[in-house]
Amino acid sequence: MTPAAPLLLLGLVDAAFSGFRAYAGRDARIRKRRRNLRSAGRGLAVGAVLLLAPALAAVLLLLTAADRARAYAALTAGGWGYLLPLAVYAAVVLLSLAAYLTLPFRAATLAMVVGLGPLTLLRPLAVAAACAGALRNGGVPSLVVGAVAGAAVLGVEPLVHRRWYRTVQ
Repeated sequence: MTPAAPLLLLGLVDAAFSGFRAYAGRDARIRKRRRNLRSAGRGLAVGAVLLLAPALAAVLLLLTAADRARAYAALTAGGWGYLLPLAVYAAVVLLSLAAYLTLPFRAATLAMVVGLGPLTLLRPLAVAAACAGALRNGGVPSLVVGAVAGAAVLGVEPLVHRRWYRTVQ
């Protein structure tokens, strides 16, 4: 079994949240569910396109490898090393999100300020930890694919913001 499917799922979910974050706070209307869904969809679409880059990098590494079986094993091991820190990060985010959605208003606000806010700022560190795990488990080729994936995931929010939500000055 390869870590490709869980990593793709995490990347797409993160892309949808990135699209939402690119839009969040730009509209003071109370009822904005449709706009929130549209922004998440935009993030998902941009993320799906950007996540083709690490897949292409992995395919190119496999095609140019002298020993494809060994390269595949290294990329798989690196993928598991990449997945572990991201899975821990995602679990903490889900816990914080669950607290936000289920607690009363004041406690939910606290969960947002103490949990989700700082966790958003820690995303690049989670990606860096994932890259370190890929390097440790799979070597430099895994790090290359992981770095491309990290750049893709971290690039979704700025791209969505620039394309749809930038204010004209």
